[in-house]
Amino acid sequence: MLKNKHILLGVTGGIAAYKTPLLVRECTKRGASVRVVMTDAAKEFVAPLTLSTLSGHRVIVGTFPDQASSTIDAGTWHIELGQWAHAMLIAPATANVLAKLAHGYADNAVTTLALAVRCRIILAPAMDVDMWHHQATQDNVAKLKEMGYTVLPPQEGELASGLVGPGRLPEIETLVLSLEEILHKADQDLKGKKILVTAGPTVEAIDPVRFIGNWSSGKMGFAVANAAAQRGADVTLITGRVSLQTPRNVKRLDVESAEQMRHAVIKHAKGVDAIIMAAAVADYTPTRISPTKIKKEGRNGSTFSLELKKTKDILKQIGEQKNGAVVVGFALETDNGLRNAQRKLREKKLDLIVLNNPLEQGAGFNTDTNIATLIPKRGKIVKLKKLSKFDVAHQILDRVSKMV
Repeated sequence: MLKNKHILLGVTGGIAAYKTPLLVRECTKRGASVRVVMTDAAKEFVAPLTLSTLSGHRVIVGTFPDQASSTIDAGTWHIELGQWAHAMLIAPATANVLAKLAHGYADNAVTTLALAVRCRIILAPAMDVDMWHHQATQDNVAKLKEMGYTVLPPQEGELASGLVGPGRLPEIETLVLSLEEILHKADQDLKGKKILVTAGPTVEAIDPVRFIGNWSSGKMGFAVANAAAQRGADVTLITGRVSLQTPRNVKRLDVESAEQMRHAVIKHAKGVDAIIMAAAVADYTPTRISPTKIKKEGRNGSTFSLELKKTKDILKQIGEQKNGAVVVGFALETDNGLRNAQRKLREKKLDLIVLNNPLEQGAGFNTDTNIATLIPKRGKIVKLKKLSKFDVAHQILDRVSKMV
């Protein structure tokens, strides 16, 4: 998988940087072309000359050209390399660099390049155990995953400090195999295709301070949008109220109510190749929204009645008016799942429906995993084992790519 691939290696200032010459050598042995970018701190652990010799290319260390050099090689190198690469691996990725990437800093050559590349970025954290376990580091890792970075878990073992625990840079063979697997998933089979994705819950206002909602986190829809963008698609994401970072290279539109989502979907569905409706849209909304806060004082009795009306069925409307687009729906069922999902597939004229049960461990709301069954209009029903939502997204897109 690395033959004729263009790999960017970002090296930052951790003791594990001493392993990177072996990483460059292994990648080039497998046919890859490797370009190395380093932070100034990384030079304390590995010489740029070593990496330049093994890669066969000039190593970039500073953001700006070396004024002391006899020749000045200026230019927009970060843009050129960003367009050249098939993947970027930052190894080791220190806690400092993780924090900078999570917040969009571009104050050295590695972070500047990471913000400019269009390809997949893989982070291989390496640091002492207490730095890895620190809440700030874990928050940054979670944020980076939401943004579309791939974060490889550090290995456990004895660390440079003498402590034992997670924080070791994965072995060279593990890093290379991870690169190969990620490049395989990064197949640009959706390049040039327009995909519309919905995600998250809708909220239906009762009064200025209360609403009816559901437990959807939006993680499944965001994973689909993220995976589609990484496979080259032009992705528009319409989302309800969530606390998630927008994936890289995805256009995002925020809505609140079911009716707002319906208008947004109808507007943006024109001319797309696929519509993947992962949002948890409310089935009912209040018939009347109070213009002022409803007070409990002065009401008789201990109960309160709220009159609801059905919302318009967005998925059914899209299924009937899809105009050549592939339409994928989701069925969240707690009983008679297969039968209910198949009925929904037929009645709403879908091409594929994704069934899951929130009562199954690992498939509920706010989890990072899902247990899904893929039911096509024609073809074999496939029940997936428990996978990350990102991997489930790729399973869905594998089927969509064959239909668009």
